[in-house]
Amino acid sequence: MKTQVEEKFSDFFQKWFCQLEENLQHLLKVPREACHDQSNYEALVSKLTAHHKAYYTAKWAAAHDDVLAFFSPVWLSSLENAYLWVTGWKPSMMFRLVDSLRQTGVPGASLAGLSEEQLKRIEELRVKIRLEEEKVEREMERQQVAMADPRMVELARLATRVKDGNSEVSQVDELVKVALKSLLAGLEREMKMADCVRLKTLKGVLDVLSPLQCVDFLAATSMHQIQLSKWGKKRENRRRHENENCATLDFRKLDGKRNRCDALTLRFV
Repeated sequence: MKTQVEEKFSDFFQKWFCQLEENLQHLLKVPREACHDQSNYEALVSKLTAHHKAYYTAKWAAAHDDVLAFFSPVWLSSLENAYLWVTGWKPSMMFRLVDSLRQTGVPGASLAGLSEEQLKRIEELRVKIRLEEEKVEREMERQQVAMADPRMVELARLATRVKDGNSEVSQVDELVKVALKSLLAGLEREMKMADCVRLKTLKGVLDVLSPLQCVDFLAATSMHQIQLSKWGKKRENRRRHENENCATLDFRKLDGKRNRCDALTLRFV
């Protein structure tokens, strides 16, 4: 059963995702001639970046009430969850995407023409973001190891010793509540740190690219996110269908065995 935060954010995400699909169509349809008005590109880029900022604004507001919902989001498929890095996409992935777009020219060939200066700036950003990723990962490791600090070990011991109905139960529960509140606050800070690196990466890459290159880059990131979601949901639907078929076959086998048993019983009688 979903929590209240999961219900509300699932509804928000569904609407946000539908808008992302609509925005992608605009990005793909825009003319890519050199003579095209650059302000149209800039307007599209501004619209897409505002859309992403809206996601993080809603995410942070919801995470304040239930941060754990974002470490195992029910609105994403298992495939998407498997590739999460501290509740979202890993910033370094954006640099790999730039490299791929330079080679494939999909959805547009503009990134194949990156200048030496642009490549140098992207490489500098890559190094800077990698250092920030490592900082987030060290902090996440500290949060995870904190689960085994003396305070948590002692709480586990106390919780194991007390019996239901004992007057000490409520005291131990209160101590656990305080300890978990501190841990969850740490996870919320960690999530925001990771999100800031994501936003910094997105802004940094867009600052290096021309308006048309920004359009192609944002189209590629949106396309990737949308297709990953579809692949994950398709896989889950297929597995659900297979499980239903297996359950039906098992039921038929069981029903057949019962019929044979009934026939033997009648013969015996």
